[in-house]
Amino acid sequence: MDFVSIRIITGDVARLVAFYERATGASAVWSTEDFAELRTASATLAVAGTRTVPLFAPGAAQPADNRSVILEFRVEDVDSVHRALADVVEDFVQEPTTMPWGNRSLLLRDPDGNLVNFFTPVTAAALDRLAR
Repeated sequence: MDFVSIRIITGDVARLVAFYERATGASAVWSTEDFAELRTASATLAVAGTRTVPLFAPGAAQPADNRSVILEFRVEDVDSVHRALADVVEDFVQEPTTMPWGNRSLLLRDPDGNLVNFFTPVTAAALDRLAR
């Protein structure tokens, strides 16, 4: 089994896609006005509008309601990501901080309030653990 994607349901697909394009540097591939994907080498972030929810199960997902999942992106330099997003992020939950497990981490909320962690492994142990 391969874990290949995560999907965010939103009330404003274009706004959220624009945020993630800027934050990741990836360009979205649009299937419809209600569905786009940002593909990276290891996984895909799908963004879908509320009109897609009934296709699976009516009422199963609600936009801007996540309080338990953190989306994580490994980046080359978390401090430069922080600087690049300073003018578009309204809620930095934690400024760049080196965590006990060896990652330098930036925690923020996207425009829908979802937690997003950008991190860079900075210790030898973290680099070894995350080696691909």
